[in-house]
Amino acid sequence: MKTVLSTAKRNAVLSSMAILLEQERANLKVVNQQDLSNYSGDDLAMEKRLLVDDAKIDGMILSLQQLTSQEDPVGKVRFDFTHENGMKISNKTAAFGTILIIYESRPDVTVEAGGIAFKSGNKILLKGGKESLLSNLKIVSLWHQALTDNDVATSWVEYLNYDRTETQAFLENPTQKVDLIVPRGGEQLIAFTKKHATCPVIVSGRGNNFVYVNKEADLEKALAIIINGKTSNISVCNALDKVLIDNNLPNWEVFANELVSKLKSFNVTILGDDAFAKATQIPAIENDLIWYEEFLDYKIVIGTTQSDEKAITKINKYCGGHSASIITENNEIAQQFMDNVDTAAVYHNASTRFTDGGQFGLGGELAISTDKLHQRGPIGLQHLVTNKWYVYGEGQIR
Repeated sequence: MKTVLSTAKRNAVLSSMAILLEQERANLKVVNQQDLSNYSGDDLAMEKRLLVDDAKIDGMILSLQQLTSQEDPVGKVRFDFTHENGMKISNKTAAFGTILIIYESRPDVTVEAGGIAFKSGNKILLKGGKESLLSNLKIVSLWHQALTDNDVATSWVEYLNYDRTETQAFLENPTQKVDLIVPRGGEQLIAFTKKHATCPVIVSGRGNNFVYVNKEADLEKALAIIINGKTSNISVCNALDKVLIDNNLPNWEVFANELVSKLKSFNVTILGDDAFAKATQIPAIENDLIWYEEFLDYKIVIGTTQSDEKAITKINKYCGGHSASIITENNEIAQQFMDNVDTAAVYHNASTRFTDGGQFGLGGELAISTDKLHQRGPIGLQHLVTNKWYVYGEGQIR
């Protein structure tokens, strides 16, 4: 039976892990280069996620330092009640138990997601992709050293070096108790996990994020936000894939051509609906199903709309439930948009690239959930708990 680790023990392990990452920085980069050399795919987004450089290691270390300083989320009283018969009843946050994290190509998840789950009192099972195996095994060896150095069993962090068939078998008939599964990756990975899992799954779903340029938009803001959302990092779920422009915007065609010119300077492939394609001489989309797609590439679809209501309807139909932004100087219209768009994060005059646990003040995230239970959007340390009822009596019977 796993005993509950004290807050001090958990923090000591996280601090040790941060020190070890710094000490092993050079070796980790060498090992990661082997993974990069072995990767034979042509998926640019996956390759970017696979890379471990100094900036990525700095981020791993910072996330551990932030977790160490954050308040323990376990054991917080959420509800207190004294029954008329004298029983004392309270509801407190509690660790899930064992969390399985399934992910693709991102060795930093082995540190950051593992750290969040560990700080919230859980045993961690890590199932990374084959493309990042050497990097992941190196990082897990550091986890085990950090645990051993603090007299904590290495079984608190375990790596499952399984192929697809073995993973499916484990999901369908786990060889140990698993309380929660978090898949982090593409839609195929998420669908595979949901199909075969026998315990709750938090869906860290697709992005396919939208920006809507309202007729009262500041076009300088619109241009900057769209370029940032599309080009600053194509490999992340908070990147921008779709733009809608209100054709009641004065001289919208002029803005459309300026936007196309700017996107082309970043080598972005642009497709448009019929009206946008005609106004800008770019290729028109051939099938409306493309509005559902998450690209994770230098690719964007831009369309026009006749009203705020139609923009909201279109976003709610096609988006991934992740993030959407409105660009407008009309605060009332912005609030209406934000209240009615059905995504985990809604923005007014800001880039969707901010949907991130660190940027939202959570100190990082385990995943960005597009489900509505039990937590939506970035899942931080304080969200990675369940709850438990404590009832204190003196012999009361019902």
